[in-house]
Amino acid sequence: MRFLLYNIRYATGPRMHNYMRSSRDNLDRIADFIRGLEPDLIGLVEVDHGSYRSGGKNQVETLAASLGHYHSHSIKYGLDSFWRRVPVLKTQGNAFLARDRIRNETFHYFKRGMKRLVIELELEHMVVYLVHLSLGAKARHDQLGDLYSMVKNSSKPCVVAGDFNMLWGEREIDLFLAATGLQNANTRNLPTFPSSQPRRHLDFVLHSKEIEVVDFQVPSVTFSDHLPVLVDFNVDIQEEQRGEERPPHCSCIEKQNQLFADAFGFAS
Repeated sequence: MRFLLYNIRYATGPRMHNYMRSSRDNLDRIADFIRGLEPDLIGLVEVDHGSYRSGGKNQVETLAASLGHYHSHSIKYGLDSFWRRVPVLKTQGNAFLARDRIRNETFHYFKRGMKRLVIELELEHMVVYLVHLSLGAKARHDQLGDLYSMVKNSSKPCVVAGDFNMLWGEREIDLFLAATGLQNANTRNLPTFPSSQPRRHLDFVLHSKEIEVVDFQVPSVTFSDHLPVLVDFNVDIQEEQRGEERPPHCSCIEKQNQLFADAFGFAS
């Protein structure tokens, strides 16, 4: 499977002062770029569901029609959030595009933070979570706790991807990886932000041990302030085919929970 993760910044380009400009021409460039990569699954962070920037059109539906993909998307704020009533902000969300039909989708919401949406997408042999974590350190810390609970209950091999906003550096993600048993597809810690002169590693694709990464790339394109992340991987489905129960990520659940409690300060 080929997976593309891309924070497209509402297709308004890489420069902050262009944040509120029309996105239509740049969205066409992004569509052409994605089409050339031929991904099976695309995780999009910061998509516009129909503000004046996109001419009132849903960028997810526009891209899905252009690529011939199925789609799943939602607004990134909590269901009762004040931000869902603010012009422009109320159209901001995240999305999946998929070449094959989506089996199931679930929208989760973190307990804290301005951006709370987690999209869980169930495919035939795996589950993929898409996130955009908080800029605030405490809220991001709590969101990682919620995300840990989702991942540890997954019954299939899983991928957790998105803009993690790891402003404290690699140590934050290393603690989460140690707790969950997930692995970072970006083994060289290649930076993804800003796209013009990348210095920070903010966009992550994490995966369970049943998933084998075949190729990892960070394409150098400046359609957004973030660089995209492209991952080719295989999924080991032998255990599912035999009907056996998958072992937990760590040697035992108790050790896993205690490790998380020690690392993140939560009761296991």
